[in-house]
Amino acid sequence: MRGKLRFWPAAVLAVAQVVSGAADDFTARYEAIAADRGRVSDAERLHRLFAVDLAYTYAQSPETATYHGVSGYETRWTDNSLAAIAERRRNAGRPLEVLRTIERTALGPADQLNYMLFERQAADQLAGSRFPAELVQVTQLNGIHQDPALIFGMMPNGTPAELERQLARLRALPRAVDESIALLEEGLRTGFTPPQVTLREVPQQVRNQVPEEARRSPLLAGFGRLPPAVPPEAAQRLQAEAVRVYTEQVRPAYLRLEDFLTRRYLPGARRTTAATALPDGAAYYEWRVQSETTTGLTAREIHEIGLAEVKRIRAEMERVKTQAGFPGPLTEFFAFLRTDPRFFHTDKDELIRAYRDIAKRADPQLTRLFRTLPRNPYGVEPVPAFAEQAQTTAYYMPGAPDAGRPGVFFANTYALATRPKWEMQPLTLHEAVPGHHLQISLAQELDGVPDFRRHAMPTAFVEGWGLYAESLGEEMGFYTDPYDKFGQLTYEMWRAVRLVTDTGMHALGWSREQAIEYFIANAGKSEHDIVVEIDRYLVWPGQALAYKIGELKLKELRAYAARELGDRFDVRLFHDEVLRHGAIPLSVLESNIKDWVKRSR
Repeated sequence: MRGKLRFWPAAVLAVAQVVSGAADDFTARYEAIAADRGRVSDAERLHRLFAVDLAYTYAQSPETATYHGVSGYETRWTDNSLAAIAERRRNAGRPLEVLRTIERTALGPADQLNYMLFERQAADQLAGSRFPAELVQVTQLNGIHQDPALIFGMMPNGTPAELERQLARLRALPRAVDESIALLEEGLRTGFTPPQVTLREVPQQVRNQVPEEARRSPLLAGFGRLPPAVPPEAAQRLQAEAVRVYTEQVRPAYLRLEDFLTRRYLPGARRTTAATALPDGAAYYEWRVQSETTTGLTAREIHEIGLAEVKRIRAEMERVKTQAGFPGPLTEFFAFLRTDPRFFHTDKDELIRAYRDIAKRADPQLTRLFRTLPRNPYGVEPVPAFAEQAQTTAYYMPGAPDAGRPGVFFANTYALATRPKWEMQPLTLHEAVPGHHLQISLAQELDGVPDFRRHAMPTAFVEGWGLYAESLGEEMGFYTDPYDKFGQLTYEMWRAVRLVTDTGMHALGWSREQAIEYFIANAGKSEHDIVVEIDRYLVWPGQALAYKIGELKLKELRAYAARELGDRFDVRLFHDEVLRHGAIPLSVLESNIKDWVKRSR
């Protein structure tokens, strides 16, 4: 869901989760599971595999552990040296090798599902390990110049010991920056970089991290106002040491990064835009499409689905435009919605208060549609200032219930004249409830499933659910005003346009300018947002396809269940069945819902 999708940054997870074991200890632990074949039950070995593989992910990606609220990894960053990456890639198939020593038919029904889901995840990660995604260490949306501040923001700072761990991680940050520079150099050498046009704001984003006044840096936010549990003498000592490390080590490292980006990386980055222009780019984009949508659909098939959806939604827009009493054509209605002052807030705090009000109105409506609700709370906050200019309209950051961290819906307050009121209802329903916060929190709170399923984030399910959640607004008492309804249609159109423009740019020869023009012609979003969106599709190829594909499947399955069950259909039970397994591939979801319908008869 950062920018839409704002879970832990995709580039980091691509490196961390594509791998299995490299360290000798983990190699031995994997081998021991396989060696116990015939001596230990397959079910026990399966769950040992889950535990070892997750432990290895945390060891290799300490940031992921922090994101999940797991302690014990807070002093380090991912080892992104070329040697470490090469070792991880050499061992990328180990989880599958161990899994194949386990007889699936010997497992109970629940573990057969666990086996199948783990196998799909591991196979997808192995397929992706052939592509050097780790060479893209910076984009305008995420990377070493933004993500550390977010990670520090997730770390507790309530005791001297917790602050010492933040200090240790701060001391380790210059090495991580230098490793990123080395990977970016390799990206230049091999031609694996983001499109140059998308990098225009990145040097300034680096500068935003490291102001001359240390206490203004987002990297040191955890050392700001400290709670009473930190004694004054310890607070003064730790704050002084943080300032020293920042001034002498961290800021110089980031200034090296800024200099490298300005002098070498941006001038040398590729002038092409399509993922297919990368080395092995056609295969890379094909993998991205399959991985993100969890379907067998081709880029051409998705493009055609998008064109059909754009046509359908435009007809709905025409109907609502007439209902609003606007006499001109749709293009003039778009211009009116983008420019009339009545549709915009003029104060950033007022915008955030309005989002919080919508969230408060949504909360009590949930019991009309759901029997099971999450325990973890959520809040609404502005996008951090250091990232807001190049960041999209909003995103959700999942909480970590075990660590006492709530979920957060981040709303962008930059350039208020591009943040219309009519987009706020669907955006809140998508990012907060009944969208990402509800779905992800329920998955985190599942009982009786292995941890890898609680943390699974297949985009087609997660973002498909978020878009489906927008469509629940009318059942929750929203979209009563034609402009708010048009906002919901605009957001649905936005996701349909993605199917056309993402596949168009990466597989069908469209230019960036052509994609922007198509977007402007078919959606009421501001041109600023549209440009940010198109550039997002360029650096996260295929990811944006998952939203509409997932939503269409959810709506199809709901219609199927309602048709088959007739008067027995209860939407609350349907939603419980969709969500009770966590986030899963669309094909598995379809099988589950059809089995549920048979049982419900």
